[in-house]
Amino acid sequence: MQEEITFETRLYEIVDLTSEIERIVEKSRVKCGIVNIFAPHATGILIVGENEPRIGRDYIALMERMAPRGIGWAHDEIDDNAHAHLRSVLFGASLCIPIRDGKLALGTWQRVMFIETDRSRKRRVIVSVIPC
Repeated sequence: MQEEITFETRLYEIVDLTSEIERIVEKSRVKCGIVNIFAPHATGILIVGENEPRIGRDYIALMERMAPRGIGWAHDEIDDNAHAHLRSVLFGASLCIPIRDGKLALGTWQRVMFIETDRSRKRRVIVSVIPC
């Protein structure tokens, strides 16, 4: 089973997708398997982490330290967003999460989140549920 989630973002917004993914897994009726979440964007990030505002600021600060904006990246000559591309490569645009007993096998504080590293735009995430 495969579905798509679409949403609008703002720069550095962290979008919690967990509830939508849980709904898709429940709808699939898969009891044991894997859910693959993929963002088909060159400047978006998917993470599993805690959804708390202070750690959210820390996620952004870490990205800014690892791939700062405006330091002369070659791609900036094209459209001035090399930092966003580099952050996506460093952190990733896909996740695989086990399904156990029909539910995402996440830890207590873990959530599935999309982080916008570029400008405001419409985004989509493809969710594929794969049975054991």
